[in-house]
Amino acid sequence: MKLSVCTMANIDEIGFFTHAENLGYDAVWVTDSQMLFSDCYAVLALAAKQTRTLRLGTGTSIAGTRIPPVHVAAMASLNRIAPGRVHIGIATGNTATRTMGHPPMRIKDYAEYLRVLSALLRGEIVDYEYEGRVKPIKMLMHEHKYMNLEPKIPLYVSGFGPRAMGLAGEYGDGLVFAIPPRGVAVPQAMAHVRQGAARVGRTLDGFLNCALTNIALLEPGESAASDRVKQLIGPNVMASIYYFYDEVHEKGREVPDFLKRLWEPYCALVAETPEAHRHFRTHEYHYTYLHPGEAALIDEQLIHDTCLVGTADALIERIRELESEGLQELMFAAGTDGKWAFAQEFSEKVMKRL
Repeated sequence: MKLSVCTMANIDEIGFFTHAENLGYDAVWVTDSQMLFSDCYAVLALAAKQTRTLRLGTGTSIAGTRIPPVHVAAMASLNRIAPGRVHIGIATGNTATRTMGHPPMRIKDYAEYLRVLSALLRGEIVDYEYEGRVKPIKMLMHEHKYMNLEPKIPLYVSGFGPRAMGLAGEYGDGLVFAIPPRGVAVPQAMAHVRQGAARVGRTLDGFLNCALTNIALLEPGESAASDRVKQLIGPNVMASIYYFYDEVHEKGREVPDFLKRLWEPYCALVAETPEAHRHFRTHEYHYTYLHPGEAALIDEQLIHDTCLVGTADALIERIRELESEGLQELMFAAGTDGKWAFAQEFSEKVMKRL
């Protein structure tokens, strides 16, 4: 099992990558959210120059904010700095587009985007529609200077539902997904991937998978809702509420059972912001801080509903179960200032014992 960190893109914290490498982490994935954080590719370029073995990639790049050739050029440039150590994760843009008041990319458009992106990463010629015109395109300078497509840059497709998971099987080299409590079991996710691969006659030899989760590492006897835990992962917990707030209001979905007891008080907090600006309010502290009033909503049950929770012994047992189910890489999200200390604590108490 590979163990990795997903961190918010911060141009002032390049030292975190060296910190993670020294602690034995396999990779650091970096968010792409242009209204919130530093540019992910600038951060990764600096990190590539300061690390030697750490895998580096986007967690995840957003399909709706850059055209496919732009993502490929950025990744191929990184591959020249750190050959064989880079990967690209791609997603539809839950936060990056919703901070602009727009929904993520539709699944049909996502499929077309992945078709073009995957072909360009392989150095192939592919028909691409741009501003209403379809023309064949390819990356032209990738063999001798400027950028490298070799070694191959793995493409991880982010999929949190069956259709997106199927697209990973059609176009990706890997899948990024969510495991329980807020996701699906590894065999179920990979079954959707296999269905997608079967549609296009692909084999899954060498296919990769990685689960994104939140982790609450407890001291013996500590409550999951202790002030220490809330401070460390409270923003992670609230990110789930932000997501479902948008899903309910944009798509008319039912409020999930695990949020019903909190729904009215949370909506009341959001209602304090003028309606035209609520798309700022629901995402501006994504994984980093809590808004006033949010800490009071976070109880022990909510943390168990949104995180892997337990002492070091319990987490080790759960990680081994996930590995036996076929999970290859486990990535935890870390956005608060406490991530430096938590990365070290998790490495010493969990990773070294696996």
